[in-house]
Amino acid sequence: MTVTVLAPDRTLRRARFATSAIFAAHGAVVGTFAARVPWIADHVGVGAGGLGVALIMPGVGALLAMPASGRLVHRFPLRGLTRVLMLLWILALMLPALPTSLVLLCAALVVYGAAAGVADVAMNAHAVLVEERYGRSVMSGFHGWWSLGGLGGSAVAAVAARAGIGAPLHFAITAAVLITVTLLVTPWLLPYRPEPDVDAPPAFALPAREVLPIGLIGLCAVFAEGASLDWSAVYVRDLLHHPASTAAATVSIFSVCMAAARFGGDWVVRRLGPVTAVRLSSLCATVGAATVVLASNVVLVIAGFGLLGVGIAVVVPLIFAAAGRTGEHPGRNIAGVAGIAYGSGLIAPGIIGGIAHVSSLTVSFVVILALMVAMGLSARVVR
Repeated sequence: MTVTVLAPDRTLRRARFATSAIFAAHGAVVGTFAARVPWIADHVGVGAGGLGVALIMPGVGALLAMPASGRLVHRFPLRGLTRVLMLLWILALMLPALPTSLVLLCAALVVYGAAAGVADVAMNAHAVLVEERYGRSVMSGFHGWWSLGGLGGSAVAAVAARAGIGAPLHFAITAAVLITVTLLVTPWLLPYRPEPDVDAPPAFALPAREVLPIGLIGLCAVFAEGASLDWSAVYVRDLLHHPASTAAATVSIFSVCMAAARFGGDWVVRRLGPVTAVRLSSLCATVGAATVVLASNVVLVIAGFGLLGVGIAVVVPLIFAAAGRTGEHPGRNIAGVAGIAYGSGLIAPGIIGGIAHVSSLTVSFVVILALMVAMGLSARVVR
């Protein structure tokens, strides 16, 4: 991607604001859905096994759709493409509340995940464009807004559930609000289309060799994120024998620490550079994972999960930024890195559970500890 670095004038500041709002809206859809999964399970009438199968489907849909998204980014103006894909993604929020059978729920979640994946690639491609024109790191802040949107969406969903509002009505109201926000802010996105002399990527492109090392760093970070979100509460409840409220608080603390770190991440990257930022992140995450594995005091374990969240927070924005600056096809490269990273997030809970079944949950988190060390050793590839 070849762009001109501009001073952050009013147009660029508006584009940054609009991109932040798009990221927050994307995160709000995820948080809204995640918080209403119990309602959906009751509505469909599935147990833990069937629900586990269904919740794999969004990842499957995203992985199937992402390889085609690089071609979309190349073919269509980025501002209009981001608007359309975000609107489709928001509308897809209403699909999971409709099915009354497991098969239909799985089909709806594949579509939901596909819409999430292509919208994610488009908005990250635009975020890379904004960052390049700023001439300094702003990507971490965008992902901070995604995390904040997810927390906000889940908080509103909790209120709706407590008030006895069904998911169909709740999802429809949320979608209407997010569609309005998207339509209001997308005119402020930057116009961009690839240079006409750049060949289009394949219609269905696997990750390019040049971005594979970047994707592997993303794999380490997202694996740790997925495993921590799904297993930290179980760790505190089953291994440390604390109540469900303490277990739930562990997940919240992990998520809040990650969101807060992302808002400060751009300052760290500007001061230290991306390579040092990843190395420091790895050190923080390694200390956090080691604390989780070695400590028996619940306060220390929760603090360890918090440090782990801080440590991986900046890494995912950095890998998207690095992929977008690599080669001639930023959309394809972002899609490739996203596919590797999200694929690891998809398999992480199952791998952790499998290791825990064969050995113990503590041994499972030793795997995360090793990945955090590997992340730091590979940091130079984000240069």
